[in-house]
Amino acid sequence: MTVDAADYAGLNETELMKCEREIARRHMGRFPWFMVVWAFANMAVWLSLWPLVLYGFLPLWAGFLIATVNMTLVYLPTHDAQHDIIARPGERLRWFNEFLGHATSWMIASSFEVLRQTHLEHHRHTNDPALDPDYATSARGAWHAIWRSIRERQPDGERGKAYEECLTRIGRSDLLLHAAVYNFVYLAVLCVAAWSGYGLEAFFLWWLPLQLAFIYIDFFLSWAPHHPAEATGRYRDTRAFRSRLGNVLSLGMQYHIVHHLHPRIPLDRNPAAYRELRPILEARGCRLNGI
Repeated sequence: MTVDAADYAGLNETELMKCEREIARRHMGRFPWFMVVWAFANMAVWLSLWPLVLYGFLPLWAGFLIATVNMTLVYLPTHDAQHDIIARPGERLRWFNEFLGHATSWMIASSFEVLRQTHLEHHRHTNDPALDPDYATSARGAWHAIWRSIRERQPDGERGKAYEECLTRIGRSDLLLHAAVYNFVYLAVLCVAAWSGYGLEAFFLWWLPLQLAFIYIDFFLSWAPHHPAEATGRYRDTRAFRSRLGNVLSLGMQYHIVHHLHPRIPLDRNPAAYRELRPILEARGCRLNGI
């Protein structure tokens, strides 16, 4: 049976919310095998690049291209773990949820707990210039967003300061030490590699791929779903958007509005959930941009 926005037009807020939650619940609670396989397969490929390149089985330029893909893909499994998609506190598989988060976040030289706490604050205060720690990724357009991401990679970037202020505000300034340790170890590994004569390999297999990946991630996970980052509120602060690269190459973010509404739906279930939720979202006047 075809359902459209008109079928929900006469429902009150309580009835709409009940329908929305019933649909969302059907896409939750399943073990996210797709994301788990993604996480560890991606890590295994990246780790294998080092001996393959160092022993001459793979040219450095090819390793660089593969490493850039690896770095771009590594954040999403960590992101799902931040939202307790495998298991919530107290549940049997909680240890595995935390293991997945920590086992992947180190590749991007980041503390899983720092990522989690700042990201949850982003969800609570999306598009609030004072409270959203990711607001620094907002931009006038696509090219400006890319430039701002490059600019934010500098030591005096606004985003780093926003994260520090965020952690202090929520009483987790202890995590600043976590962030410092991760960065110190990351830089120490790069320095040891360079000192040992493997500076180019470290540069092209980790440092440069990570910088390029952060630009790509900032663009599709932060700028595109929230642009123009002016509206606030549950149904207005995020949008669906059509990417010229398609949903896969935009890291599944065309349906990011589903994630903000129901963060415990696994990433690979967002398209299906969106198709069911779309009439309700249309009835609520969400920004769907023809998707």
